[in-house]
Amino acid sequence: MAKILVHLTFGPEAPTRAALAFLVAKSAVDDGHDVSMFLAGDAVQLLRSPTIDALLGIGTGSLREHVDALVAGGATIYASGMSSAARGLAAEEAGVPIEMATPNRLVQLVLDHDRVITY
Repeated sequence: MAKILVHLTFGPEAPTRAALAFLVAKSAVDDGHDVSMFLAGDAVQLLRSPTIDALLGIGTGSLREHVDALVAGGATIYASGMSSAARGLAAEEAGVPIEMATPNRLVQLVLDHDRVITY
């Protein structure tokens, strides 16, 4: 199977787009692919528990359901450390297990994965 990276930069201000990125990542996990997500910019706000629990996309479903399926399926979720710091999000405050990462790590992830999907 393929290694797929989903890179998301939209946050709670675009709930349908945000949920769609997680839905696509979940679908890839369901199909047996090795999936990573990298959230940057306003997307890191999606990692707060209240947002995970409340966000619903129009036709793209519940963020909580998608996130839980990704975690259960072994996906790795990265958050931009710079974006997180600028928005006051620490790794231990996230509603799911995440790894803080640098732009250099994003570049390496792009090189390591077979496909990259960007939202």
